Parts: sequence; C-alpha cells; structure tokens
Amino acid sequence: MRLQNKKIAILVAEGVEDLEYYVPLMRLQEEGAQVLSAAMKLEPVHGKNGLAIEPDTLIESLKAEDLSALVVPGGWAPDKLRRYKAVTDLVSQMDKAGKPIGIICHGGLVAVSAGILKGRRATGSLGIKDDLVNAGATWVDEAAFCEGNLVWGRVVADTPAFCRELVELFEKG
Repeated sequence: MRLQNKKIAILVAEGVEDLEYYVPLMRLQEEGAQVLSAAMKLEPVHGKNGLAIEPDTLIESLKAEDLSALVVPGGWAPDKLRRYKAVTDLVSQMDKAGKPIGIICHGGLVAVSAGILKGRRATGSLGIKDDLVNAGATWVDEAAFCEGNLVWGRVVADTPAFCRELVELFEKG
C-alpha cells in the first residue's frame, strides 16, 4: 500500500464527472490513502451521470498543511467550484507548498482561477484549451503527465493513465 498515511481530498460539486471522481477515489483507497470527498455543503451531490456522492467534509475546513494531496475531477463541477475563494485559496496554497494536485478534464478551470498555470504545461478537455493557454499554460495533447507538483489528465478515457501518474507522484509526496 503505497499511499498509507496520506490524506487526500477530492473536490466535488453538482455535475462532477462520475468516473473522474470514483475511479481515482477507489484507486487511491486501494493504495491505502485516506480520501476525503470535500464539497461546499455537507449535502449529497450528483455526478453528470446521476451517481450520488456523500461529502465527508467542507472545502472551507480543509487546510493545505493537513493534506498530502488534492484531486480536482472534471465535469460541470469545476466551473461551479472555481467561484469560491475557499476553493481557489486551497488550490493556491497546496501549489505554493509544492504539494501534489491532480487535475483532469475540466478540472483545469479551477487551476485557471487559482492562478497557478503561468509557464507550466497543462492538458484537459479540448473545451478548456483556450482557458488554459490564456492563463499562461502551454497546451499539451497527452493522456496524462506530471508537471512539477501537478498531475494532468486529459479526459475520461484517460483516467487509467491519470491514476497511474497520481499514485506515482502522490507516493513521492
């Protein structure tokens, strides 16, 4: 179990991409991580495909110093989450501390709003390519890769590659 004693939060909101949430959740748990589903309210949220998620904690209660890593799945949720200062502050603080952050598909919208992309390579859904580039990132059309402390995944179909990169970087911490 490569991630034992690691505390990792996954940010969720209504419309999160179900597979980009559940597959990394299970993969990280499989490696022994304590994984928290964090939302703006402690009420069930539903993924794009209707699966329910029960948040464990509030995003505003999370502190970067208490977390080993963070995951931002895609779907419609990132466009909602990026509007909250608690979300962008957490992402910015995690980045400043050099802690690993996994970002897949539309999750890059949160990174854009957190202001952490200038001069970095990034990927995601083609629908946010211009947003990433306009935020100062260099667009890369690859399934998954690490860029410093960031793990990038392109789309749902790339979730297995994204999870491999997540576990590898999260293990290093």
